[in-house]
This record gives sequence, C-alpha cells and structure tokens, in this order.
Amino acid sequence: MNEMIHRPRRLRRTAALRAMVRETRLEANDLIYPLFACPGEGVRREVRSMPGVFNLSVDELVKEAETAKRLGVSSLIVFGLPERKDERGSGAFAEDGITQRAIRALKREVKDMVVLADTCLCEYTSHGHCGTIENNDVANDQTLEILAQTAVSQAQAGADVIAPSGMMDGMVAAIRRGLDAAGFTHIPILSYAVKYASAYYGPFREAADSAPQFGDRRSYQMDPPNVREALREAELDVEQGADMLMVKPALPYLDVIRAVRERFNLPLAAYQVSGEYAQIKAAGQMGWIDEERVMMESLIAIKRAGADLILTYFAKDVIAHL
Repeated sequence: MNEMIHRPRRLRRTAALRAMVRETRLEANDLIYPLFACPGEGVRREVRSMPGVFNLSVDELVKEAETAKRLGVSSLIVFGLPERKDERGSGAFAEDGITQRAIRALKREVKDMVVLADTCLCEYTSHGHCGTIENNDVANDQTLEILAQTAVSQAQAGADVIAPSGMMDGMVAAIRRGLDAAGFTHIPILSYAVKYASAYYGPFREAADSAPQFGDRRSYQMDPPNVREALREAELDVEQGADMLMVKPALPYLDVIRAVRERFNLPLAAYQVSGEYAQIKAAGQMGWIDEERVMMESLIAIKRAGADLILTYFAKDVIAHL
C-alpha cells in the first residue's frame, strides 16, 4: 500500500499517552464549592433533591470547609438561610446575618481559603424575589441600594470576592461604588453577568428556601433562547467594573460560555447548577449511568467550552478523582 494511512489512534494507545497529549485539563484550583449556611448548632440537614449536599449550621459549615480544604478545595461560595425573612430582605445585609456569621467563621478558622459571597436577596425576602417589590414586580433601582449595602456588609465580614447574582440592571456599578466608598477598593466582583431563567434551578430553591411566592423571575433573568443578549449583559458588566464574569447554568449553555469566552478576556466562571448535579446523582443512584465518569465528562465539557472556573457541588468528589 503506497498511500499513507493517518493513524490518530497512535496517541490514544495507552492512558499515559492520552494524558500526555490531553488538550483540556481540570484542576483543583478551577473549582468553587457552594455551601449553604443555616441557623442553629450541630445542624447537618441533607437536601432531599441533592444527595450529598447539606444545609449546615455555621459550626458544621466550618467543618465541611476544613474537610474540603484538606482534600484540595481552595475556594467556596456561601449562601445563607436566615432565621427570618421580610419584604426588603434585610437579613442579607445584617451585621449578624447568617452569611456574615459564616464568612467571619470561615476566615477565622480555615486559613488560605478564598471565600466568595453570593450577593442576592431571594433567600432573604419573604416573597422570594431578588429585590424589593413595587407594582407586583421587582423595583430595580431600589434594589440596587440594598445590594450595595449587602456587598459592603459581606466585605466587612471578610469576604474575598463579591458575587452579585440578581440580574438587576446596573448592579455591578452600584456595588462597585458602595465597596469603593466603604474602603473596599481591593475587593473584586464576580458578576453573574449571564444568568438564565432556567428550570435547572429547582433543587437549589429547596436547598436555599428561595422559591418565589408569586410569579417567576423571567422579567429579570434571561430568556433561554438568547445568546446575543448574553454578550450585551456581559459587556455592560465589564463596563461597570466587573473583575470576573459568570454564565449560569453551565452544561445547557456551553455555546454561551464559548461566545462569552471569545468576546471577553476577563476570568470566566460557569455554574454547574443544582439541576445538573441532581440529574447526574439520580441517574447514578439508579445505575443508569456511570456517575463518576459522567461527572468528570460534564465538567471537562464546561472547561473545554472556555470556563476558567466552575462552581460545582461535585468539588470534593472531583478532587478525590483527580
């Protein structure tokens, strides 16, 4: 046979060869581990729809962070379940709020851990929406003031990164002004710049007790069919001073991750959300898939699409696999 046969299989022959030429690599530092802080002491309450994920009192949350740190997790993001809720979500910015207490404890007890604070109001409002309500809708500009106040309180508690997730117009600029005026010019903002009104958030709303009491969030979170709008949202947040960007959810929006990656040079995160996690866990428990392989394949896909950082409930499991 005179013609040359191209043999790409040569580089797939052994595990060592495949590892040597691998194009996309997932590392421990790529992962951010979400944790849910709740009131009480000694509380470790599993979320029914998210096996392996727990509502944790502050003492238990610190233990969980310490365990994760020993495994190699270097970053986590804190969500809070307050003792009480009200129309304005005042628990979000209370000095002794659940998130603030958790952040202070983490910074005191777990050294060299990057602590991100989710900056939104849905967990703290009695109506479950991401801002104050006026005329049966979220009042955007009134909410901005509360978000800035919340970000400052989280920075005062010791948060290393502020991560606003409410999809309010102008939220990054308002938070940046608030942080700078309070002397926190050094605190970066990771903006949930592209957050879709997704059905994949269902289990999270159980975990964070944040389901809307009326209507839905489609008037402020993005319409799933749109990608050009995603680039516009990201562009606005960059102009307002975002230091990092996020796309949420991740796996159903790989094309959006790629589009944002190609347009902007800022660090890019993607959130493998609760519904993504729950699907893999449920199918794995039923024996329908190889849970570990699907977990790794899904995260590699997110990284391959262009994400630098991935928020995932699988963080500990992934690092154990790596």
